[in-house]
Amino acid sequence: MKRYERLADQLSELIKRGDLPPGARIPSVRAACKAWDVSPATVFRAYYLLESQGLIRARPRSGYFVSSGSMEIPKASPATPPGANSKTVNVSHLVFEVLKTIRQADTVPLGSAFLSPALFPMARVGKSCATVNRSMHPACMVDGLPPGHEGLRQQISLRYLMAGMTVPVDEIIITSGALDALTLSAQLLAAPGDVIVIEKPTFYAALQAIERLRLNVVEIPVDPVEGHDLDALAQALQHHPVRACWFMTSFHNPTGVTLDDSRKRALVDLLARHEVPLIEDDVYNELHFGPQPVRPAKFFDRKGLVIHCGSFSKCLAPGYRIGWAAAGRFAAGLERAKWMTTLSASMPAQRAIADYLEHGGYERFLHKLRRELALQQSQMLDAINRYFPADTMATRSAGGYFTWVALPDRVDAIQLFRTALDSGISIAPGPIFSADGGFRHHVRLNYGYPWSARFDKALATLGALCADESRCGAWLAGPVQPA
Repeated sequence: MKRYERLADQLSELIKRGDLPPGARIPSVRAACKAWDVSPATVFRAYYLLESQGLIRARPRSGYFVSSGSMEIPKASPATPPGANSKTVNVSHLVFEVLKTIRQADTVPLGSAFLSPALFPMARVGKSCATVNRSMHPACMVDGLPPGHEGLRQQISLRYLMAGMTVPVDEIIITSGALDALTLSAQLLAAPGDVIVIEKPTFYAALQAIERLRLNVVEIPVDPVEGHDLDALAQALQHHPVRACWFMTSFHNPTGVTLDDSRKRALVDLLARHEVPLIEDDVYNELHFGPQPVRPAKFFDRKGLVIHCGSFSKCLAPGYRIGWAAAGRFAAGLERAKWMTTLSASMPAQRAIADYLEHGGYERFLHKLRRELALQQSQMLDAINRYFPADTMATRSAGGYFTWVALPDRVDAIQLFRTALDSGISIAPGPIFSADGGFRHHVRLNYGYPWSARFDKALATLGALCADESRCGAWLAGPVQPA
């Protein structure tokens, strides 16, 4: 590598990691010569190379600046057979860039991962919090240490019983949200360099957790209609030393698909034959639109191999960060892992939610919430049908609050993300949902906010942008990974 190429490579890494964010000024030619002890010709050649790659741009009389389109997009790789080598995960740089924009208060939050705060009974939960705090003896502050507050664990066990499942209280570990339960489970079952099987696409927070734990992954396809490809899973189990699977079998994020009972049973039986644990992310379980709850894969577990992870963040009290794991044969190990990491979820929050579950009318609230979400889903899908190009496809889930939208091939999701942001609209582009940056013609949209003229206008704007190839046309090189 020549000297100017090495300099360009160093600056490229800083840009792609986000150390030099879009709009940042890079060192002047004179400063770069002094810092790197190179000639002006070397600096100019390096900057010309970065400019040709679209990473920086020159402003007359001002210098060089990081381009607004310099976010690194992982190159999509062609579909590989399940017997191929496992891969590492490196998506955080892209996810963080997207999440920064989603948090902006003035945007229409179609890219958000959360429900509207207006839908939750926060005043009633706050009343429970005030009640338990007034009556709580100081000594009780430590009874929420692992495995967690006994009263809350009893209430969770009771909800399992109402769904036709017998889950002992001793198996339930309270965590700081579901992601804490999921990450602790992965950390318990696999060491750095070990292989776990994940979905493709999958929720980006799972990819970030796996990246942090330095695990290798084998991805299996999730069809938006049929769900998980169990044949691909069987091949992965045959060809790799799989330590665990991390799946969302109901109201999958981002596709919304739910495996039917027969396929969930087949999944659990397949993993049981190989003695491979399943980490089941089931945070949307309470948000079913049908009259009966959807059975998790845990329902069919007879060997204690399924760690079922849930949360109240998506269905009751998002800011309280209370989740749990029904950990089967791994309960003792998970309890120890909780002791050695985040120790305990908030004790007042645990007791408040336990009080609300017992006295607050949780079932009435859920019934209303489910009706509202089903209506909002219909409103969004109707808007997509009216405003988007004719060859757009969007999923209709039986629960949750996401639709997975397959855009026309001429539309690039990252380019649409950037252009929509200029119009005050956030979306979740497909590439953040896979380890290799695939799904470049997909976006996930959130219908978990009350419908209004503002949201209808946002969908109309997105549809118009999708039809405008000059602003959102596909421009990335390399093969496209289909869903």
